[in-house]
Amino acid sequence: MSATTTPEQRLQQLGLVLPTVSAPRGNFDSYVLDGNTLYLSGKGSPLRNDMAVVPKVGREISTEEACAHAREIGLHLIATMQAALGELSRVSRVVKVLGMVNAVPDFMQHTEVINGCSDLLVQVFGEAGRHARSAVGVGSLPRGFAVEIEAVVSVKV
Repeated sequence: MSATTTPEQRLQQLGLVLPTVSAPRGNFDSYVLDGNTLYLSGKGSPLRNDMAVVPKVGREISTEEACAHAREIGLHLIATMQAALGELSRVSRVVKVLGMVNAVPDFMQHTEVINGCSDLLVQVFGEAGRHARSAVGVGSLPRGFAVEIEAVVSVKV
């Protein structure tokens, strides 16, 4: 990957199209830009309308499927960065990622799940996509999401 290649060009090379950023479901913002720090609200996947059965990673959803959900969330986070900043070249560094996995109690592959998002961020932003990270298991997530991820980004002013 060339140092002169923009994140938008990398997305195109990867054959990825950014999704539309949707309004949050609640009294909060999708992002907050405070000085040179961009805070991205948690985004979850998969989007579910049927709330009858909540799928758990390690039971109804495999590690590999959850990793794909984390990658999808990464794409949504990048779309939110672009909506907030106008162009992705303003991203100085992805500083911190917090990944939450709605998993059965004995699940232990949280890192492998959240790698789906982390790997995408590095593919798109290069070294600026490398970040500090936490990957944790939780008993439930809003709307029965299998995975939810939030991020903190340093921005070129």
